[in-house]
Amino acid sequence: MSMITATAWVPRGFAAPFPTKYTFDEEEFKRIAELAKLQLDDANEELDEARNNAAKNDTEDMKDVDGSDDEVPAKGVKSKEEEDDDLAEYDLEHYDDDVAQDQEGEGMSMGMFGNVKSLAYHTSNEDDPYITMKENEEEDEEREELQILATDNMLLAAKVEDEVAHLEVYVYEDGADNLYVHHDIMLPAIPLCVEWLDLPVGKANVEKDSRANFVAVGTFDPDIEIWDLDTIDCMYPNAILGEGGANAPTGDDPKEKKAKKKRKKSKKANDSYHVDAVLALAANRAHRNLLASSSADKTIKLWDLHTTSCAKSYSYHTDKVCSLAWHPRESTVLLSGSYDRTVVAADMRAPDAQFPRWGVESDIEMVKWDPHSPNYFYVSTESGMVHHHDIRSAPKTPAESKPVWVLQAHDESVAAMDVNPVIPGFLVTGSTDRMVKLWNLNGGDGENGGPAMVVGRNLEVGKVFSATWAPNEEVGFRLAVAGSKGIVQIWDTSTNPAVRRAFADRMVPVEEEVKERLVGVDDDSSESEDEPEPEGNEDKSADRWESMEED
Repeated sequence: MSMITATAWVPRGFAAPFPTKYTFDEEEFKRIAELAKLQLDDANEELDEARNNAAKNDTEDMKDVDGSDDEVPAKGVKSKEEEDDDLAEYDLEHYDDDVAQDQEGEGMSMGMFGNVKSLAYHTSNEDDPYITMKENEEEDEEREELQILATDNMLLAAKVEDEVAHLEVYVYEDGADNLYVHHDIMLPAIPLCVEWLDLPVGKANVEKDSRANFVAVGTFDPDIEIWDLDTIDCMYPNAILGEGGANAPTGDDPKEKKAKKKRKKSKKANDSYHVDAVLALAANRAHRNLLASSSADKTIKLWDLHTTSCAKSYSYHTDKVCSLAWHPRESTVLLSGSYDRTVVAADMRAPDAQFPRWGVESDIEMVKWDPHSPNYFYVSTESGMVHHHDIRSAPKTPAESKPVWVLQAHDESVAAMDVNPVIPGFLVTGSTDRMVKLWNLNGGDGENGGPAMVVGRNLEVGKVFSATWAPNEEVGFRLAVAGSKGIVQIWDTSTNPAVRRAFADRMVPVEEEVKERLVGVDDDSSESEDEPEPEGNEDKSADRWESMEED
């Protein structure tokens, strides 16, 4: 199985030109030990419990008929005395003695390495005539391979491949039509969402204009991992938001351990951390230390990235919360969509207030603000619909919601949707029906205008789980699409004739014919067609992620 569940762009100029190699020193060891302490304690407790249960069962099974507690080997298992007899012929106790005698003698017999004394040892590779590529040359070549130019974009793809979860970090060279994997990051569970962060995480004293290149990853595990994208070959995340994080209780107190075990079994939602899969992440670009997360535990959490602790928790949805979006101008307003079939626009400064709530006909997949008209937002649903709402027309009840327009965009779930941040009125939708569709939001007929489809394409990525526009104006027409085949395609939509006609005012006129550009990294698994869906599978978003977890 190979699939990409989520993607995110890194704007130009944020990635370090030469990423650093991970170094495991004493300071790093202390940091990892602090982050891993709670997880190690949990593992040891579970291991001890399993051993005690196994020992208890073995003792009961090995009792004699007379009731004695003498251990009797299981059928087919040799006793310790029998094992010692089998190993006696190898004389392993005196093995080192033979090696020592050989080293003292002049003839040093070591089998196939008998002429090892004829091999010269050089303290530096510079002195070894058989090494033609010196260390400095190797370092320079590796440094050049890792270089990221100011004109390059990074693209992050959350991927599952052969039951291994990892985050692939791509570099996209627009001028060269080149997309390649720069490095990857191993993840503990199937990833469901990724969010790029431009702030150093876990540092209290951060300058206002400081820049960084981090990523937050949400998975089926309730913890949120944060990684530095400018460091490669990392062994452990820079921070963990959740119960397993550095600011979590130490668990040294026996009463605290008992309470923690009870919480772990009950998985009851609380105000400090998520207890179920993390479905959505949203970084606040105005208040850069704030990261919002939503979960299958029906809560929304607000995290302080300076302290990596939960600042506030919200529970105004009654089902899984699957999508989040901060308002582009009112920086404290958060839009959220849930499987309870409602969308809420909440001011995070007033957690006890009554927030406006809109209703839709089926489970919600995505919510997005319009960056060019901030009073409007879009909602995509499991039934293939896209709703366009005006926040100024908030209904008294969700059932009374009146959208500006409703669009039947696809025949199946609209799992991906994005509004172009550079070109006004340019919307993309992607569906589990394998189609990607581009829409001109101002191209329709009627009193309110409305959307008109510009073009629809099957980009051969399988079921479309992610479709995101590039963030920079220079690559504003570039679209990253990924899905169930585990591959990424970057489509330069400005090379499509229908797009050029619809958005001609945003493009430089070209007299000669423009060849359509589609850039991707091939995956061997993509050559075969997707397996057919089991009969009766409705392919709902919730079912899709749950079936992934079971697999």
